[in-house]
Amino acid sequence: MLGSAADAEDVLQETWLRWAEVDHAAVRDQRAYLVRIVTRLGLNRLRTLQRRREEYVGPWLPEPLLTTPDVAEDLELADSVSTAMLLVLETLAPTERAVFVLREVFALSYDEIAAAVDRSPAAVRQIARRARAHVEERRPRAEVPAGLREEVVARFLTATATGDIQSLLDVLSPDVVLVSDGGGVKKAALRPILGREKVLRFLDAVAPKDGTAQAEVVVVNGAPALRIRVGGELDAIGSLLVEDGLVTAIYYVRNPAKLARLDEVVRLTR
Repeated sequence: MLGSAADAEDVLQETWLRWAEVDHAAVRDQRAYLVRIVTRLGLNRLRTLQRRREEYVGPWLPEPLLTTPDVAEDLELADSVSTAMLLVLETLAPTERAVFVLREVFALSYDEIAAAVDRSPAAVRQIARRARAHVEERRPRAEVPAGLREEVVARFLTATATGDIQSLLDVLSPDVVLVSDGGGVKKAALRPILGREKVLRFLDAVAPKDGTAQAEVVVVNGAPALRIRVGGELDAIGSLLVEDGLVTAIYYVRNPAKLARLDEVVRLTR
């Protein structure tokens, strides 16, 4: 719902503190009670985040979420946490987003959702229908087999590592778009970059010339992505959207605030 693991953790922490102060014996349905608290706190946080994002420097991308390979194998779950899907959810109003997530991802009943968002079940049905149509209109259409996606990502990695321009051109869609998020801290484009040649020029511009950059494939947001290190430090996460055997979008996160938690997880699991 929030597009940020750090904000999600804050909401859960606040929920736990509130739950600790409640007389549990007086709560008829603990699950529904907790869903209501989490949803309403999430909505409050989402509205605050939207105001901050209006002042954000350059494009805003969701925080990369390190996921396990088994998430990628569950196509429905992988789609729900994919970078492309989270960006589509960003175009929904806060209540629409909450209703969509609770209904489509967690399969809650309309009555349960109505209690969580303080709307009537009839209103929730309308919101859910509107949000579903909005998402379906904007979500990527092609369902790519996991094996093909991994192959395309591997080809992209090999081409960038060897500097093989022709191989890069072969793996990129002619109208590929690159969205980079530096948060005003790291070098990034202030607007999306469209087209193979322009994308290649940008990637060349941000790549260090001293050979200290290293890239490896990791599973991020339920799909293979590139983790780029420079001088041993995490510099960027590049998530690739693959359609029809080609890379059609690159989501390039360089904002250190969005990489800090992911880098900490990697260090702890080594």
